[in-house]
Amino acid sequence: MKKTKPRFDYFLIVNVGILIVLGIVIITSVSASISPEDPTFYLFRHIKHGLLPGIILGFAAFKIPLDFLRKWSVVLLLFSLFLMVLVFLPGAGLTLGGASRWINLRLFTFQPSELLKLTFILYLAAWLATRTAIIEKKKKDFVLKEFGRWSASTLIAFLAVMAIIVVLLVFQPDVSTLALIITCAFLMYFAAGTPVKHTFLIIMLGIGGLAALIRIAPYRFERLLVFLNPETDPMGLGYQIKQAIITVGSGGFWGMGPGMGIQRFLPQPLTDSIFAVFAEQAGFVGSMLVIVLFVLFFWRGYVIAKNSQDSFCKLTALGISFWIVLQAFIHIGVAIGILPVTGIPLPFISYGGTAMITSLIGVGILLNISKNVRKVQNI
Repeated sequence: MKKTKPRFDYFLIVNVGILIVLGIVIITSVSASISPEDPTFYLFRHIKHGLLPGIILGFAAFKIPLDFLRKWSVVLLLFSLFLMVLVFLPGAGLTLGGASRWINLRLFTFQPSELLKLTFILYLAAWLATRTAIIEKKKKDFVLKEFGRWSASTLIAFLAVMAIIVVLLVFQPDVSTLALIITCAFLMYFAAGTPVKHTFLIIMLGIGGLAALIRIAPYRFERLLVFLNPETDPMGLGYQIKQAIITVGSGGFWGMGPGMGIQRFLPQPLTDSIFAVFAEQAGFVGSMLVIVLFVLFFWRGYVIAKNSQDSFCKLTALGISFWIVLQAFIHIGVAIGILPVTGIPLPFISYGGTAMITSLIGVGILLNISKNVRKVQNI
């Protein structure tokens, strides 16, 4: 048996690299229009507080032993939950627009919910892998009654952890991030081979939870109504939806070109609405390129998961792939008017620090799993 040196997954690196470059181009363009005195202000801030730390930590995630991540996944999740609590403490937390989602570190702010996305994926993958191993052992030993009890306890424990996350995110409030985390968790739970009846129960609980959230805060129902008909409040809740659709449509087939466009001053052009601005400048062709790149990202993540022989690695690869691509398509869906406004950034492209750092750490873990898969296959 011949051992070969583990290699980088160049397909995944090039894919993410192109997305990052596209993000730099569009951030440079928008930065010049909204900060004329210093056209590079947002670009260098993006690189300094997001891209460079993300690359460094992503490389560390690529080198770290996967067993370490598995063993310490509970600690990482608890640390994330601790940070989620800190946002509510005076002096530590920062409230903007009525939302308490950030920790004020003086030189920059940090959004714990972005870290929670990744650490919860690691925890859930490790926990489900352990439960799956126990269940498989009992199957081999023909302990069928005990196997049934394990299945029920798995669902109860899953829902208990989700309840803690729901409470913390609802009180921030950050329902869009909550919806993303719940969806990723549900897909991972299903992918682990859990009973189908659990799937239906989780779906029913999710529908009931959504109804409860709408009842607690009626403004969410108003947002849904405005999403269905933006003309009911074109200068209020419907403003961002309407302006985003206009911006996307003005790009036409080929786009207006870098630095061009008339709708660059729509709300949050660097973060929540950056795909709309990109579509205006790059047109239908550029927009399809971004969509194809995210589809290829998911395909590569799926291949890595499929080729992995370890349940933890398989579920982690799937979880990271679900997270990145779902977040991308939710952002794109908002920009083209098929989803309500959420405030979710576009991975690797939107301006920001915490989101970029955690996304690149996720990519580093994917590369780490891919490296180990190749290493095993080459022995």
